[in-house]
Amino acid sequence: MTRPAWRATVLTIFPEMLPGPLGCSLAGKALEGGLWTLETVDIRDFARDKHASVDDAPFGGGAGMVLRPDVVDTAIDAVAAAPGPVIYLSPRGAPLTQARIAALASGPGVVLLCGRYEGVDERVIEARGLEEISLGDFVLSGGEPAAICLIDACVRLLPGVMGAADSAEEESFSRGLLEYPHYTRPREWAGRCVPEELLSGHHERIEDWRQAEAERITKERRPDLWVRYKAARAAGGGTERK
Repeated sequence: MTRPAWRATVLTIFPEMLPGPLGCSLAGKALEGGLWTLETVDIRDFARDKHASVDDAPFGGGAGMVLRPDVVDTAIDAVAAAPGPVIYLSPRGAPLTQARIAALASGPGVVLLCGRYEGVDERVIEARGLEEISLGDFVLSGGEPAAICLIDACVRLLPGVMGAADSAEEESFSRGLLEYPHYTRPREWAGRCVPEELLSGHHERIEDWRQAEAERITKERRPDLWVRYKAARAAGGGTERK
């Protein structure tokens, strides 16, 4: 039985921002090929006044506006048949990880709510039990760029999208480490040579070098990942290079 195409449904007040980069390169080819589908839903279509107002001033005062719970709730109702969890992209959400991306990509799809202004009224988040996800410790003008990033990360893991099936397995975060360095022709450039291990033709020697480099780079650049990697290795009875 053929698996239905993975589906991304995006709730936004700026539907014209999509597909954007998702219409190019691997994601774009996969979209054209029917490996995944994209639906954008304009939250303004569910406004309750002639001005299509979707936001209002926050209770308690303060700068900015807040997306109304009644409008957002109705918009979510309109996509109730869309597959996958409903996720609100928010700076206060749980950090997005490769493991979460892999889980979403293995499912039927995802529904993404893009916030704007000061965000979404807390009551609709609570009432709907929305999962909140953050792209990192920074603030964007809205959830649309984050939605594009999340979708792109999922789409590239779908069967048939990437040329080499094992490419994703060796990427950063897939094994709890950052990825090792890559080299191509010419063998010498600007006085810098390709590491001899990569020219040896010895598969085990190459793999050992790549593993050592991945561990070195992770330890230097992401101490947080390195601590988790060591803990996971210790729990599994493995060892890492010092």
